[in-house]
Amino acid sequence: MTELRIDPASSVAPFEQLKHAIVEAARSGSLAAGAKLPTVRGLADELSIAPGTVARAYRELEELGVIETRGRGGSFLSWSDDAAEAELQRLAIAFRDRAGELGVDRARARAILDDALG
Repeated sequence: MTELRIDPASSVAPFEQLKHAIVEAARSGSLAAGAKLPTVRGLADELSIAPGTVARAYRELEELGVIETRGRGGSFLSWSDDAAEAELQRLAIAFRDRAGELGVDRARARAILDDALG
């Protein structure tokens, strides 16, 4: 997520800068609903900030409904201006996750979904 930047000289706390940057990326469309976010450690390394800073931003974004964290599955952008689109995105992610649990490969899962959409 190279578009995210933290200004160490800013008077705004780094976790607040990160929260704002993720929301703005979602609003601008540069981060699509359902996009998987980097791991806490990975983003911390990329931005040269403490992992606790990223964890706090992710926690607060989850409380706001901007992201959804699924344990070991990772964190995903769940925010959308369109409630119907956001719901479909959640369902699509659930479908993808369930297909993986069942051992269905991506190509077959797509074919099943395409057939369902007719």
